[in-house]
Amino acid sequence: MIQVAGRPYGIDDAESPDRLERIIIELMSRASAVYSFPTEQGLQFEINLRKNIVQSAESMSKSDVSFATFETTRSNPQYWVLTNYGALHLRPGVQPADAVEDIYVNSGQYAFECAGAMLIIYYHAVLQVLGARTFNFLFPDLYIYSWHADSDLGLYPLNTRNYLPGDVVYFDNPDFDPSAPQWRGENAVAMGEYLYFGHGLGVLSEKQMVETLNELRRPGAYTSSYLTNLVVRPTFSHLQQFAVRGQSEFVRKYQPALILHNESSIPYERYRYYMNKVFKQLF
Repeated sequence: MIQVAGRPYGIDDAESPDRLERIIIELMSRASAVYSFPTEQGLQFEINLRKNIVQSAESMSKSDVSFATFETTRSNPQYWVLTNYGALHLRPGVQPADAVEDIYVNSGQYAFECAGAMLIIYYHAVLQVLGARTFNFLFPDLYIYSWHADSDLGLYPLNTRNYLPGDVVYFDNPDFDPSAPQWRGENAVAMGEYLYFGHGLGVLSEKQMVETLNELRRPGAYTSSYLTNLVVRPTFSHLQQFAVRGQSEFVRKYQPALILHNESSIPYERYRYYMNKVFKQLF
């Protein structure tokens, strides 16, 4: 259900919602979890950012970007430095907003794996909502590598079957072909109306996504791929503050270390496992 300032909120309270806004509000209203907002502006910010995540995913699906492993990652060298481990690092002197936009403008020059694609979609959507000036201030040193995300995205995982448009879900492929480990699974954006965008596979239904991954299993495999309960979301309330605060109020933050693992298409939780493993070794 939805609560705004402690009171129930439904589709009848929304002002002229479009198709996707209506879907988001109705799914929130039917959920067992409570989506609570201190103001209606907070709810509208989340809906707007979710819409932009879906639109950024749709734009990527129609672009000329290619799927790649870390070894075959490509980028436009005018905007990004390609590291020897397959990460895209913002080139010094380049504005972050320009570099993210270039992935969509000159998409044929880019190839990356699916976890990095999810981050690019998130960054692109946040850019559309917050604008270039705020985006450049917040994300001055972008890396695109697996699930390594700037802390101001506020990414967090949860286990739920209540997917909302703009969520990133994970399709696991337990019997993936060892000769093509990049198909161990697929990170995908929930697009609404039971469709998902997975980089390298396109916009598909759950059934189509499962069937496609099943074709990429090892010879003789019998365990089907499946849509897991893992959902990854940005912290919408955290990002909203940057839409209403002046830049002089922003606080520089500690950035997590880049964790190298060389496993394409892993879920967010596996990347966190590697992070925790490195942390334990250090301390």
